[in-house]
This record gives sequence, structure tokens and C-alpha cells, in this order.
Amino acid sequence: MEGRVALITGAAGGIGRASVLAFAEAGARVVVADIDLTGAEETAHLAAQMGEAIALRVDVTRADEVAALVERAITTFGRLDYAHNNAGVAYPSLAAMTPTADQDESLFDHILAVNLKGVWLGMKYEILRMVAQGGGAIVNTSSILGLVGGKGMAAYVASKHGVAGLTKTAALEYARYGVRVNAVCPGVVQTRMVEPMLADPKIERGWLQSQAIRRTAEPGEIAAAALWLCSDAASFVTGHLLNVDGGQFAQ
Repeated sequence: MEGRVALITGAAGGIGRASVLAFAEAGARVVVADIDLTGAEETAHLAAQMGEAIALRVDVTRADEVAALVERAITTFGRLDYAHNNAGVAYPSLAAMTPTADQDESLFDHILAVNLKGVWLGMKYEILRMVAQGGGAIVNTSSILGLVGGKGMAAYVASKHGVAGLTKTAALEYARYGVRVNAVCPGVVQTRMVEPMLADPKIERGWLQSQAIRRTAEPGEIAAAALWLCSDAASFVTGHLLNVDGGQFAQ
């Protein structure tokens, strides 16, 4: 990926940080974006040890900020070859995970805004630039819960199903312009976002028993899948939802 440019959102830590480092190690110049600018700067500092990287603050729910982010990538590096729309949120506590009819409306709106609208806005502005330059590759972070239901997680499940649908639709629309769009569907990954749930021994045990590989994933394992989907090695892959789930759906 020497000379190419990647933009990763939700990059202050977890899967996003691992994705930044994977692209940087592959030779790409990287735009590191997150609402947490301090975390993004820390990630960019790590990536800068392998190549060029800049950190930018972005609220992915705001169209003006996402548009400005993509423009900054272009003005800084001259092009945009890859994007990993990874920014996402989950439930802040176990108490917030309630049956569908009991979900808090403001929390529902927030989860949908970040996880679904944020991905759509990212694709909206990334695709326009990629079409103009003759192609590119986008990976969105969905989830195994973008494929099945999950008790107490209506908003999150709805948002990740939406990401899966957006991915397939955009793949069909823009393949003829040389833009590939795919998604990774992680299982349980060891990140800050799932810490409140993993803190409950019963939930942790249930999750681990649902996976053939009896452990949680490391963020780098998801990043490796995103990197492959963007790479030339996946040149005939578009509209695909790649499970990285420890074999949960193999059982």
C-alpha cells in the first residue's frame, strides 16, 4: 500500500487503532479520526513511527464535520484510496440493556446516529472522492449482531443490521466506478466498548461458549480482516460481510 492513503474513524483505540497501525505497517499514509482527539493523536503518534499520519477530531453524526474530514485527507495527502468506517458505540452499562419496548429513546437515537448514520455519512463523502479519482475500497464495521438478534440490544442490533444493508447497497451501486464496499462482522473483541458486559461473569461465559475458539478476539485480528478487504488481494470481493467471530456461525 505504499503511496496510498487510508482514513479510519473510531481510531482512538480498540479496533480503530489496530486498523490504523495495520494500514501504516502496510505502507499507507493514514488519517486518524475520532471524537476523542487525544486518543487519536496517540494513535497517530504510534503510526508515525512507520510512516505519515495525521490526527483529526470528528463527530461522525455531523455531515459538515465528516465532509471536512474527507476534504482534509485530500488536501493533506492528495487522494483517498481506503476508508474504514469503524466509529461506533454500544450500551454504557448492563442496566441500559433492556427489552425492546423498554429501550431508552435518547439512547436508541444516539446509538443509531453514531453506528448507522455515521457510517452512511462516511461513505457519502468517501465514495464521491473515490469515484472522482477512479476507484477505492471501503470497509465498514458491522457485527455478528448485524446478522442475528440479541436480547436487550435492540438499538445496537438495528444499527449493525443497517450497516450490513448500507454496505451491500453501496457495493451494488458503485462497483462500476471501481469502488468496492465490504464489511467486517466481529464477534466479541477485547475493547473498552465491551468491558461493561465482560465484567459480568455470566455474560462473559455465555459469549465465550458461543464461539468455537473459546476466547475473545484481539483488535488486531479484526484489523487484519479490514486490511485484507481493502487490499488488492481482495480485488474481486465487494458487498461481502466477513464474519470474524471465532467460529460462532460454524456451530
